[in-house]
Amino acid sequence: MLHFNFQCFDFHLGLEKLTCKGEDKVMQPSGDVIAAEGDTVTLDCTFETSRAGPTLFWYKQEVDDYPKYMMKTYLASVEKAPEFQQDRFDAKIDKKSVPLKIQKLQLSDSAVYYCALQPTVTGNNKTLYKNLWSKDKRKLHNIH
Repeated sequence: MLHFNFQCFDFHLGLEKLTCKGEDKVMQPSGDVIAAEGDTVTLDCTFETSRAGPTLFWYKQEVDDYPKYMMKTYLASVEKAPEFQQDRFDAKIDKKSVPLKIQKLQLSDSAVYYCALQPTVTGNNKTLYKNLWSKDKRKLHNIH
């Protein structure tokens, strides 16, 4: 059995703190999705924004690791990180949602998945990870 947990990012990164932008909102159902190897799962993500042509991102976080950029989607386009190029992973914006579809599940797909609305961090994952922790190493966001 594969175990998925997914939550959302709805923030902009500041220098040392997280700040939220009120008019933009990303919503994902919290909780776990249980599936078997070889199955297909769809992880839901809905959003609200005043921007025309929004860009949304998906991240994957494995145990004891920082969130890794998977892909971004905007209008009718999808750009994937090299390790997610295969057709098993797909996300397309449909009105106010951007579900992530993962096909032919593998054990290595077990992780926490995050949906994010631009602006966010795609180039410097270590900065993103650093900003998710407080100075005394307590989590700022419930990641698992």
